This record gives sequence, structure tokens and C-alpha cells, in this order.
Amino acid sequence: MHALFDPRQIPVCGVDTHLPAVAAARLTPQALRQRFAAPPAWQPEVRREPDLPGASRPLAAAAVLMPLVQRPQGMTVLLTQRTAHLSSHAGQVAFPGGKADAEDASAAATALREAEEEVGLARRHVQVLGELAAYVTGTRYAVTPVVGLVQPGFALRPNPDEVAQVFEAPLAFLMNPAHHRCHQMADGRQWFSMPYTDEAGREHYIWGATAGMLRNLYRFLMA
Repeated sequence: MHALFDPRQIPVCGVDTHLPAVAAARLTPQALRQRFAAPPAWQPEVRREPDLPGASRPLAAAAVLMPLVQRPQGMTVLLTQRTAHLSSHAGQVAFPGGKADAEDASAAATALREAEEEVGLARRHVQVLGELAAYVTGTRYAVTPVVGLVQPGFALRPNPDEVAQVFEAPLAFLMNPAHHRCHQMADGRQWFSMPYTDEAGREHYIWGATAGMLRNLYRFLMA
């Protein structure tokens, strides 16, 4: 998006308070392992964003890690806020991830490598559960979300060139559609946001591709 684009100013066209939240029993480490070990028949709700102006190159393979941290108070999702000077998605909330390298054997290999490079999350702390359907961004990246359980005890070392901050949001909050807001622009483009305010009162504005992938995780867990 253009540097002057403020997603908070785009009108909300709906909030899904009518949809049920994912039950707490489905958000435990064991339940998540079982769900990915025997995936249900399901359809992702958000598959592709409209191409941004000037985005005409072939699709490029990429992957992100959806890190689900096992906290005593409940599962959390580890997220980053990108630095403001990056050429794409500057300042946005994102999952650790990036473009696939030729040496990467799989999407999981890409996601784990990028998580180490971006935030210093050692792969020994991550148990990969599986993948969600690829999500095509407006910048023409075909992004595979790789879902992993993260054992506490890790020490993060965010790359200051890419990551402004790292935070965790409760998985139960993100898997409750009452917190999913749909926005529509004048040209008809739609996307989700899931603003989260932490215990210190700081708002983390989760939107766009990251919110779309979380919405697909909701659909996967509810199928």
C-alpha cells in the first residue's frame, strides 16, 4: 500500500458477531496436533488479494510461520511489526516469513529459516503442525502459512533492519469472529482487521494478509 494509506480510515462494512468463537477445547496444544494430523475438509475464506498497481511479475513463492506459543494462561500468536523503512508492507503487523530461497527444501524450511533470521526464534523450539492454503498477496507473493507450536523458553533477537517490535496476542481473541472486522474500499476491495489492545493499553492493528491468514485458520479450526 502507499505510504500515506491508513487502513484505520477505511469504513467497516461488517463485524461477524453472529459467528461462534472457536471453543477453548480446540485451542489446546493436543487438540491442535490432532486437527493437523487429521485435517478436515475445509475451504479457506480468503485466497487472494487484488493485484496492486504495477504488480505484474510472476507469482513468487514465500512462506510465513504462524507461531502458536504454549503459555500457561492459554495459547498466544507471536507477531511482528515491520520497520517503517521497508519497501513493502512497511510498519504492518506480520508473521515472521519471507520469500523462498532455492536452498529451501519446503515451505516449512522457508518459514523456519525466516523466523530465525527475523526474530531469532530457534527452530528447536518449534514443532511444525502443518500448513494452510496458500494466500496470494497484492504484491504477487504466494504465501504458505506454516503453523507451528512453540515451546516457551526461547530468547528472541529481532533483526532491527526488519522488525520494529515483537508481541503476542491471545489465540482465543483472534479465533473469535466478534473481533474480525471487514473493511471495504471505494473500489470494492475488501479485507479484514483484528485490532488487539495489549495489557499495557497499546493497540496492535492486525489487518490485510495477516488478518486474512488468521481468518483462514479460524475456518480450518471450525470445519
